[in-house]
Amino acid sequence: MDTLEKVTFNNRTSREFSKTVKKRVEQYFEENELSKHANWQMVVKTILMLTLFLGSYGLIISGQLSLGTMWFLTFVMGVAAAGIGFSISHDALHGAYSSSKRVNRALGFTFDMLGANGYIWKITHNIIHHTYTNIHGHDEDLEVAGFIRLSPHSEHKMIHRVQHIIAFFAYSLAMVFWVFVKDYKNFLKPNIGPYDNKKHPVSEWVILFVTKALFYTYMLVLPMLLLDITWIHLLIGFLTLHLTAGLIVGIIFQLAHVVEETDHPQPNDENMIDEHWMIHEMITTNNFARDNKALCWFVGGLNFQIEHHLFPKICSVHYPAISPIVEQTAREFNIPYNHHNTFIEAVASHYRTLKKFGDPEFTYAKNQI
Repeated sequence: MDTLEKVTFNNRTSREFSKTVKKRVEQYFEENELSKHANWQMVVKTILMLTLFLGSYGLIISGQLSLGTMWFLTFVMGVAAAGIGFSISHDALHGAYSSSKRVNRALGFTFDMLGANGYIWKITHNIIHHTYTNIHGHDEDLEVAGFIRLSPHSEHKMIHRVQHIIAFFAYSLAMVFWVFVKDYKNFLKPNIGPYDNKKHPVSEWVILFVTKALFYTYMLVLPMLLLDITWIHLLIGFLTLHLTAGLIVGIIFQLAHVVEETDHPQPNDENMIDEHWMIHEMITTNNFARDNKALCWFVGGLNFQIEHHLFPKICSVHYPAISPIVEQTAREFNIPYNHHNTFIEAVASHYRTLKKFGDPEFTYAKNQI
């Protein structure tokens, strides 16, 4: 990957919105005497999600169940894995779960338990994606696969004509690619995000290989050794788990940035986005299904992506409460607050966006504030 010139933001503009929304959110926590970190509801959810995942695994590895039941539990594990990623790993790796770095570090290893690497995620997601949201050539979340075009500024290929049909299958495969390829590939990149010739600490290389080895052992080796199954049974179970988790994670994250309402700005000749960074996050991010309490619980508040991008250090359990504050402030400053009322509306918008970006005749027009 070639070195990219660093994109900057014109933070001298629209500073009043930034100061006002930060002040109001801070007042909310002060007036209600609340911590910005996890509360007891978040802790209960953490216990439930881990119990669902590890309990299902324990039942499978016991060898006391039928093949059909074990297969069903791999699906349950896939759902639980997505929930753990949304509700525990994501907050912990952002440093939002707890005020204690040790607690965040420990809970961040739930990400590694799922086969992904927390250290490299903090670079590609926390730093790159959160800074350069929806900027082609910089936001790596737009580069799911060569046959999926998530930016109107990327090169169009013939395969993109049918991407609205194949994209959801690609999302399903994302977790399989992640546990076997993605982390190694990112570790080996000489240039990643704003870092040129990035040298990763030896300790992180050790953690990468040790945690990957542990993951492959409990996911692939132990079931084959302890259960009366064939390699085909093992493959079906492994794929069921990871295709399920991949589809759920892929859809939730795409609904946050690749829908009809969100913008895909390009830097000017000076490689600057001519907007304040917080404004940039507002116009490139989308919320959905804010009144769906079950979905809010499961996805860890990630359907409140606007609040998450503005305040990534606040635990996701608080996003529903601060959402009206952010929305009202945005309206006062005439700034878009993108959202879909339901999950289905958001999925439909993403589908239409895929179709538009796959059409070689489609001409992108910048959304106006």
